[in-house]
Amino acid sequence: MVDYGILVASATLYAMGIVAQSVAARRAGHRPGAGLGLLARLASDPLYLLGFGGQVGGFALAFFARESLPLYLVQTASSSAIGLATVFGILVLRWRLRTTETVMLVLMAAGLVVLAGSSEPSVAADLSLATALILTGVLLGIGVAMTQVSRTTTFPLPAILSGMAFAVVAITSRTLAHLDLAALPGNPLTWLMLTAAVLGQASMAVALQRGLATAVVATADATTIVLSSVTGITVLGDRVAEGTETWVALGLIAVVIGVLVLGSRSRATTPIDALETAA
Repeated sequence: MVDYGILVASATLYAMGIVAQSVAARRAGHRPGAGLGLLARLASDPLYLLGFGGQVGGFALAFFARESLPLYLVQTASSSAIGLATVFGILVLRWRLRTTETVMLVLMAAGLVVLAGSSEPSVAADLSLATALILTGVLLGIGVAMTQVSRTTTFPLPAILSGMAFAVVAITSRTLAHLDLAALPGNPLTWLMLTAAVLGQASMAVALQRGLATAVVATADATTIVLSSVTGITVLGDRVAEGTETWVALGLIAVVIGVLVLGSRSRATTPIDALETAA
């Protein structure tokens, strides 16, 4: 039960981090340059640093949860931050709860319950050299793609790149989570994970400049969920309770649909807009 509590706390911190980072990214304005340049400018904004702290805290909690829980559960639980953002708008900004939002929140909650009930705790298998090289190639591809992002004015491409990078973070951290913390600095996967995290943050910063936070996070989260869940089951040995394979598939579909629909149903007045006005 402790691991599940850690997941709830992780999702809460992720939600807080995205809201704060969104305000900071929009304040930075649309200037030429790739994601790493924008990230460097944002590093001097206290609000962005607060959001980054939320992201780091959420990641740290999720990291410890990955020691025993499968990626498909950890990543879907983390993605519930989009649902928390909707709840925030309803409770704080007095949004009227829409029928679609009600259905999607219930669908996501049901999917998470199904996944929690179908998961089997396990320690991840070590990544093979071939898999590590593939992940390295993915990061190189993301880095090359990021140099072209400044030519676009929409958010989907950088959001998808962010989701891919964070999928690499999830995959590598699942393998690293069972190791002693003292051994992490000397493990090449640690540095691969940190590189992926930087690329993910840079891509996310660009995407948040160009789209509403809910839509950006939904796109990135859906990408991360699919890629990390499939890799966890096929490569890392994530376990599914016997006879629940179909339920796991349905649970993943339910959460991904909920994330994408809630992200696409952004309000004219969002938590981000309200915070910007207040600032």
